[in-house]
Amino acid sequence: MARVALAFCLKGVYDRIRFVSFFVFCWRRLAVKKLLLIVNPRAGKNKSLAPLYEAIARLSAGGYLVHVRETAAPGDATRFARDIGPLFDTVACYGGDGTLNETISGLMQLAHKPLLGYLPAGSTNDFAATLHIPAVPYMAAEIITQGTPMALDVGRHNNRYFSYVASFGAFTKASYSAPQEVKNALGHFAYILEGIKSLDSLRPYHCRITADEETIEGDFIFGSVCNSTSLGGLVKLDPDRVRMDDGVFELVLLRMPRTLLDLTNLLVALNQMQYDDPGIFFRHASRVTVETADDIPWSLDGEYAPSSPVVNIENCHGAVRLLVKKPEGNE
Repeated sequence: MARVALAFCLKGVYDRIRFVSFFVFCWRRLAVKKLLLIVNPRAGKNKSLAPLYEAIARLSAGGYLVHVRETAAPGDATRFARDIGPLFDTVACYGGDGTLNETISGLMQLAHKPLLGYLPAGSTNDFAATLHIPAVPYMAAEIITQGTPMALDVGRHNNRYFSYVASFGAFTKASYSAPQEVKNALGHFAYILEGIKSLDSLRPYHCRITADEETIEGDFIFGSVCNSTSLGGLVKLDPDRVRMDDGVFELVLLRMPRTLLDLTNLLVALNQMQYDDPGIFFRHASRVTVETADDIPWSLDGEYAPSSPVVNIENCHGAVRLLVKKPEGNE
């Protein structure tokens, strides 16, 4: 009798274990991570879809259920991220800095933001270079599956957003006026070629600029509020001075050179990252206001933004969580 009772009890325990195991199995199937992948089919030099397919395969192997949406017009990435992004654990984009800009702009309109992933496929990818995200899609996909979230600062430019730079003046027009086909074929050289064509017509913009509590007024040929070590490959900042999660941006202003020697010295100082040059004004700031009577078109992550008499720029500290490579030693 005792053996029968013991066998009955053991069977009950075994049945419970089987039930719990089945429940855990079903829960894991239901709890699969969901990823929205926003794809810009026109970005970059490589028109083959093989790198994209390989990246999707890596994401799937890493435990993601991947849903792909392809952009067809400006604003699509913003709309996808805003409207259906909340249904996913992670929203990733495949494209260049402009696609990333739109995706972040969509996420910034959400109260509860999913994680952000980035598969660089553009012609410059300044943002990715600063964060050491490889421009090889499947390698970037592995960072999404194995990486760690980083609280990333985002810039607000009046009523728009930018991920790494808002700029005006010399070379700025080149970032959004170079045809997409030229950007795809030449990469950084597209910006350089467009910039060289306008060197002879460098024009100063008279501005009153307030960086936090400090104000400067003068004639400037270039200005940028940035969160990157490279601006189109033309202006480079010291990596030791730039952090993308510190709550401040780097403000760079280039004064109008009066002589050819001034211009030469300015270019040399920029190349050598000597920010104490008289022609360069460099500051860290969380808020920047630009006031001007001139018509100054802006570039936000390489995308056109119209002129405004007053531009208010604010650092939205840690606004989105971007998946980046784990620091060495934390693997």
